[in-house]
Amino acid sequence: MTNTLNNVDLDKISKTIEDGKKDRSTLRKPVKLQGQWNFDPSKGYQFKTEIAYEKGKQVIEIDSPSFLGGGGNRLGPMSYCVAGITSCFIGTFVGIAATQGIRLTKLEVNAECNVNFAKTFDISDEPITEGINFQIDAQAENADKQQLQQLVKMAEDRCPAVYSMSHMIKINAQIQ
Repeated sequence: MTNTLNNVDLDKISKTIEDGKKDRSTLRKPVKLQGQWNFDPSKGYQFKTEIAYEKGKQVIEIDSPSFLGGGGNRLGPMSYCVAGITSCFIGTFVGIAATQGIRLTKLEVNAECNVNFAKTFDISDEPITEGINFQIDAQAENADKQQLQQLVKMAEDRCPAVYSMSHMIKINAQIQ
């Protein structure tokens, strides 16, 4: 039987930490994808990728909203970005809660990220986004609101997606 709390396998986390302390390279995990731009508007999407995960693969089709020249037929890139950031942040929050023995009884989140496309269209050099807001409704059997807010601060410091948003990511893009 696994040692699970909040749908987080604590035995797996303990092993990851133990292995990471012995060999830090085990903590570096690549995220890779290969995608193709679709030139046929009748297919209903602009970009398609197949992303592998531990137990399989998933095909994702992305279409920009119409104001960006797409058809608005699929989720757009920023929707996936906000969903990824949100799920990473909440996953980090829940993982921290679990490792601290906090049994969550409710967790819901509303996320909002206002995107300014002025720079995209070369109209002005304004920030593309000023951040993302999370409204979190969390309750626990054995933690009060103040303790849960401490977990939020810890998640802000430890979440890979939040780190990626708040620190410059070096881009190396070249035509082959």
